[in-house]
Amino acid sequence: MKRWLLFWACMVCLLLLLLACGRSTSGYTPQTRTFTMVTVPLLVKESATMFGFLKQDFAQGGVLANKEVYMFSPDHLTVYQGDTIQLTIVNPENDAHTFTLPPFNVNVPLAPQAITRVHFVAHKVGVFTFFCTIPTHMPFMVGQLTVLPDAQAVPSD
Repeated sequence: MKRWLLFWACMVCLLLLLLACGRSTSGYTPQTRTFTMVTVPLLVKESATMFGFLKQDFAQGGVLANKEVYMFSPDHLTVYQGDTIQLTIVNPENDAHTFTLPPFNVNVPLAPQAITRVHFVAHKVGVFTFFCTIPTHMPFMVGQLTVLPDAQAVPSD
């Protein structure tokens, strides 16, 4: 009789433990976070005709030879673990780009003069770099996604 009682007590404890492991204790309910981002040209080879001092920089052997400086704006996003990110990326100019965020399996082309939408779940905590994979835009066109632990979030009602 004592063995059966001990067995069932262990089973109830195990069941409670399994139920607790699958749930967040923070009280936070993941949200859908909507962001709009724009690709922004900062220093591109066409600028050299307007700003003469850039001709040397874009020339062969210059500090910007075979490069163009673009950025994502905003270049930093902050969410909580478990949030769904809905990102609208506007590329208003004539050059193609990509939005690449390997830890979340995101790699989307950004066509010229187009709007691209992408969504994913921020399931990992940490600081992650997103970037454009176009060789002439690297290493300048980068940004960061910060995913905070859901325990740091204000509890949802």
